Amino acid sequence: MSRNKMSEATQLNNIQLSLERFDGNPILKPDAKHLWETKAVFNPAAIYEGGKVHILYRAIGDTDVSVLGYASSVDGLHIEERPDKPVYVPREPFEGANPSQPYVSGSPGIYISGGGGMGGCEDPRLTKIDDRVYITYVAYDGHSPPRVALSSIHIDDFLHKKWNWKKPVLISPPYKVDKNACILPEKIKGKYVIFHRIFPNILIDFVDDLEFDGKTRWLEGQYKIPIRSLGSDWDSLKVGCGPPPLKTRDGWLLIYQAVCRRDESRYKMGAMLLDLKDPTKVLARSRNPILEPVASYENEGWKAGVVYPCGAVVIDDRLFVYYGGADMVVCVASTKLAHFVEQLATDHKELKPRSIPVQPPTDTKFKKPDQGYCLRCQKMQPIKNPRHVILKNLRHAIQGVCFWCGTKISRIVKSKPDTDDDEICR
Repeated sequence: MSRNKMSEATQLNNIQLSLERFDGNPILKPDAKHLWETKAVFNPAAIYEGGKVHILYRAIGDTDVSVLGYASSVDGLHIEERPDKPVYVPREPFEGANPSQPYVSGSPGIYISGGGGMGGCEDPRLTKIDDRVYITYVAYDGHSPPRVALSSIHIDDFLHKKWNWKKPVLISPPYKVDKNACILPEKIKGKYVIFHRIFPNILIDFVDDLEFDGKTRWLEGQYKIPIRSLGSDWDSLKVGCGPPPLKTRDGWLLIYQAVCRRDESRYKMGAMLLDLKDPTKVLARSRNPILEPVASYENEGWKAGVVYPCGAVVIDDRLFVYYGGADMVVCVASTKLAHFVEQLATDHKELKPRSIPVQPPTDTKFKKPDQGYCLRCQKMQPIKNPRHVILKNLRHAIQGVCFWCGTKISRIVKSKPDTDDDEICR
């Protein structure tokens, strides 16, 4: 092969799926004039309607309460409008709302990266379905496990900035940390599709309607897209959905965020293509990050080394991804959509579908129940891959990992189970 041909082949092999940062980043910064957003503005949701990109971003100010602000852009890059008041604030106790102490005058708390000390509404995602705009977000009351909340607004009110949001309800189960929720913009076989994340995997639910009552009906995690360790470790510790998936000819384009086992503090972005008729089926998945936290504004803030996507739109066949940098500012990166999806579909095919139905394990090997107390979940949980072990004190136990979070679990048993695969733990 000639040197020129070798050079061309090398260049082709080195082409990496990636997003291009906007030179004008960050597009939104904290504003000292507004007490509700003096410390941080980050993790923005976005939809494109009426010839504009509408951005709802998380903001934290002097009271350490997470609220949501609004901004808009015609070209997707430059902000034209940014009101001086938040457009979505805590209204329920599960968001930390306190009628006797409104968020605007609450006592200052200690700001904690990833959550204001006083709770609030965090990390929104927006999806337009028919004539309503649905918002999913993390509701945090300041002490309970963060959960997924849902509200909505009529599209006309949204576009005219009449913030008549429907009363929010919790949709994820109690006592579990559940985040990164978004709704597919189309029904699949007559059902709504909701993505969310219980550590460490992306979970997927199909539901008949979005009329949750906040009391008796919760997301179940019917399917999952797991972390990946074979052939790549950049998304081997935890994964979560970014913006709601975008429909393309080749599949649903899902931008996601992930963390690797080697460095739990660095959040990177990846991309997947999901089957149009069955979004639990992963057709392609980027082998490497499409964006890593290397810019100064992604490392100088409340949490260094973070690119955290929550919004994405398409304008004239160009994909714009909106993300939080260092839990401090709002940024945007873009690419030509057709080329990006074609390269993802062609060069990053999944050899096997990675979405797995979630079914708690049933124990046929042991006579004892295959459950144990998980210290992370702080409750009894099914034991995944249970096996018999003999501990240092010669007591018998069933050992494995928590089915939901992966934490090691040991359950003491009175006698040896009916199995021959003993393992002595000394």
